[in-house]
Amino acid sequence: MADDKTYNVLFICTGNSARSIVAEGLLNHLGRGRFKAHSAGSHPRGEVNPYALGELQALGIPTDGFRSKSWGEFAAPGAEHMDLVFTVCDTAAGEVCPVWPGQPLTAHWGMPDPAAVEGSDEAKAKAFRDIAITLKRRLELMLALPLASLDRLAIQREIKDIGKA
Repeated sequence: MADDKTYNVLFICTGNSARSIVAEGLLNHLGRGRFKAHSAGSHPRGEVNPYALGELQALGIPTDGFRSKSWGEFAAPGAEHMDLVFTVCDTAAGEVCPVWPGQPLTAHWGMPDPAAVEGSDEAKAKAFRDIAITLKRRLELMLALPLASLDRLAIQREIKDIGKA
């Protein structure tokens, strides 16, 4: 992978309303133009969870333009080529994914669903903060990889290992 390349990344979750949205926002912010992140769902909810947007805002990340969308947009003919595809929830990892044009590298970075947390607003906000912290750490590890000097198999191994940490 070239050093001056912009890497297209897709984060997938079932509903595309929480984890995948936070991952998209974080990578677009942390990647500083080196990465262009997107998110999608196998069964999109049609709306973004307000706690996801609240967590991104708390991190100083603009929240304009986020929407819950189907992964079909990224698997359709003529869709933008993805270099990396990550599943961020256990449900999506078990589903049969579309065939991605260009054979991107894939990894599973599963974590609990913060939208499933019941209780006070504080408990819900903490659940979103926790997934944002985990995703941020994983993305920082990925961003530290010398992608231009690694072959595809090494990158594949590294991104899979990051999801296990």
